[in-house]
Amino acid sequence: MKKSIRPRCVSLALIATLLLAPSAALAAAPAKPAANADSGYRLPPPALQALVDAPRPPQLMLSPRRDLAAMMQVPNLPGIDVVAQPELKLAGLRINPRSYAQSRFSFGSDLWLLDIASRKDLRLQGLPQPLAVASLSWSPDQSQLAFNHVDAKTGTNELWLVDIATRSARRLLAQPLNTVSGRGYTWMPDSRRLLVQLQPENQGPAPASDGIPTGPATQQTQGGGAVRQLRTFQDLLKNENDARLFAHYLRSQPVVVDLSGKVAKVGLPDLYQSLTPSPDGKLLLAQRIERPFSYLVPASYFPRRIEVLALDGKLVHEVAKLPLVDGLPTGNDAVPTGVRSIGWRGDAPATLVWAEAQDGGDPAKQVAIRDAVLMQAAPFEQPPVTLAQLGTRVSDIEWGRGDLALISESWWKTRQTKQWRVAPDDVGREPQLVFEGSYEDRYNDPGTPATEADAAGNPRLILDGDSVFLIGDGASAEGDRPFVDKLNLADGKKTRLFHSQAPYYEYPRALLDNSGTRAISTRESPTEPTNYYIRDLGQAEAAPTALTRFAHPTPQLKDVKKEQIRYKRADGVELTGTLYLPPKYEPKRDGPLPLLMWAYPQEFKSASAASQVTDSPYRFNAISYWGPQAFLAMGYAVLDDPSMPIVGEGDKEPNDTYLDQLTSSAQAAVDEVVRRGVADRERIAIGGHSYGAFMTANLLAHTRLFKAGIARSGAYNRTLTPFGFQAEERNYWQAQSTYETMSPFNFADKIKDPILLIHGEQDNNSGTFPIQSERMYAAIKGLGGNARLVMLPNESHGYRARESILHMLAESNDWLERYVKNGKAEAKSAQAEGKGGKSKAGK
Repeated sequence: MKKSIRPRCVSLALIATLLLAPSAALAAAPAKPAANADSGYRLPPPALQALVDAPRPPQLMLSPRRDLAAMMQVPNLPGIDVVAQPELKLAGLRINPRSYAQSRFSFGSDLWLLDIASRKDLRLQGLPQPLAVASLSWSPDQSQLAFNHVDAKTGTNELWLVDIATRSARRLLAQPLNTVSGRGYTWMPDSRRLLVQLQPENQGPAPASDGIPTGPATQQTQGGGAVRQLRTFQDLLKNENDARLFAHYLRSQPVVVDLSGKVAKVGLPDLYQSLTPSPDGKLLLAQRIERPFSYLVPASYFPRRIEVLALDGKLVHEVAKLPLVDGLPTGNDAVPTGVRSIGWRGDAPATLVWAEAQDGGDPAKQVAIRDAVLMQAAPFEQPPVTLAQLGTRVSDIEWGRGDLALISESWWKTRQTKQWRVAPDDVGREPQLVFEGSYEDRYNDPGTPATEADAAGNPRLILDGDSVFLIGDGASAEGDRPFVDKLNLADGKKTRLFHSQAPYYEYPRALLDNSGTRAISTRESPTEPTNYYIRDLGQAEAAPTALTRFAHPTPQLKDVKKEQIRYKRADGVELTGTLYLPPKYEPKRDGPLPLLMWAYPQEFKSASAASQVTDSPYRFNAISYWGPQAFLAMGYAVLDDPSMPIVGEGDKEPNDTYLDQLTSSAQAAVDEVVRRGVADRERIAIGGHSYGAFMTANLLAHTRLFKAGIARSGAYNRTLTPFGFQAEERNYWQAQSTYETMSPFNFADKIKDPILLIHGEQDNNSGTFPIQSERMYAAIKGLGGNARLVMLPNESHGYRARESILHMLAESNDWLERYVKNGKAEAKSAQAEGKGGKSKAGK
């Protein structure tokens, strides 16, 4: 089932580092400033370089009729020369000022078609060279394929079409697109026209600042209001010069263009956040940003005017004028008041649907109804009608037909979710409960309803009478086994059509017909990379038909061994992790290996949900440069994603016992790999990215389980994220002790084992300001600890340039070689000074 999931954090001048040389050598050598200790990008060993340059498989985009697919090849990592191009950081957006586009550095370099029936590749003529595809979109009737061709260096931002019948490409418009907000084009339902956002003609150059301030940037708040939480956003506007620049680059001219290139303007240029045609193609839903802008929140919180426009741009109906949202009530279930999540009803000609909070958006209020789902049909002369009243927040709506739509709701605080069948054409009909449970409970997840594109290009439920088709992960104690079910909504009867079988992991991606007999699936095994297949759902035992034959990207590591291991922590919570061992390694013959453990804590409301098995032992052993598996190439064992659950059952808050649960989980993982004989306690490292980096610093501060740590792009001082972080709902003033106890910065003097801190200089992730790593390093340095700080130029929360990735691997490899693989001698010396290998949680 679809549900509201708060995204994980995935996620520079000179590289500032410490000289890690013996004291005698330092005494004999001339002193160097720390910032100049190293210079230039470095290369890791060839085995790690090979992983960075391994080929990527093409991407597949199925056509509306599901008999063709667009295949796009994405090249390997861009160079730092591409990543270092000019970039504006305005109102939470990152903008390429040359192309009036969202900043991005990865584009499709090849495009072709795949015929599903014959399984043959169909090449295209007339593509621009060199090709740089930013986005693709099939026309609803499948006769055309639109794509956005971008050259970030020259500023090219063009709309191209591929005629499917002739398999030839041509540029549709000479005028450049504006793709600062969205992809800049949408097919009209008739497939003969597109709604496009262009850079306005005669707009002139961007407003330039002479560098002379016109006055201070002033903000004011007046007391007496309710407590409002305000996340620590980045890339915000700083002054009026920024505001003018933001308005210049966001401004676009909407037009409707036909397949011959004839353009009809839709009103005047404005600050459009989105434009969507109605299913009948006669109206447009427009959302425009208005002043006053804010220096505290990104553009998505700015004042907005929501309107329905005719195709000539004339106002048909004003839906709402929304004020600036400069904060929300406390809690992850808090939402703004007024019109929210508005869109067109997919199975009606021109009917608007939206949600409105009935509790003032405040989860602390005790009310029976939290959200109402409202509808209003053109010509908008009648008031809105209520489609559903929900006890929690609406999270998803799937449209089918007049008597059948599915509405899902969820509540973060309890992790509860429900799904209802409603009749959009008969709002008086009582909703029918389809599913109720916890969205943490993966074992009982019913799956996600399968959809198809209708004649207007909108997603619609695939229906067989009163039955829907559900595609799910199939989580179980044996690991994930994806499935397809057919659910009769009238009587609740469920029929299983497909269930993935060992020794493969096979996931149905889309149904190829509306009777549920065939599907496109992806299939893989530990030694076979993911490929696309045609699966006959009625013959589970028969082998599927291969559509693609992508080669193994890293054949040198084909024989890596993988095992899904299970173990318990001291309080009885069952844990899992994926253990990888290098090719040809035998524990009894070769003895323990140095081991890298890489994790990311997760919060749960129940121990039973935290104990559920995740992933599958039959997934492909994908060895990428980003994850810890890369170090299998250097002879390390790897424990990837060992469970680090933080459980708060009932009214308990998970983070109030964060350290105890974290250190207990880590202790259990270490004990298990040592028990198996694949690692020894003197050569285990811990690492993680973002919240995993926060975890890494905490484990080094509160245990002596690990000989070194690698912390990438983390946050270490929670007073710098005072209005919540990750899943923490309370603000700093409500849970001051918890914030302070969880902050490894407060225990920097306890970090006795070496920690490598890596951070992108231009990190835009909420909360993980680059200053977090800089201040953590300064604290450890000042306290006499062992740390190294690497700040990557022009990098954000996830690193993009090939040079940056290679340097990250070189630094990490050096760190592990020195302190883990060859760390036994240092460990013995440390033991002589009174150090031990056991946990000292809570010291």
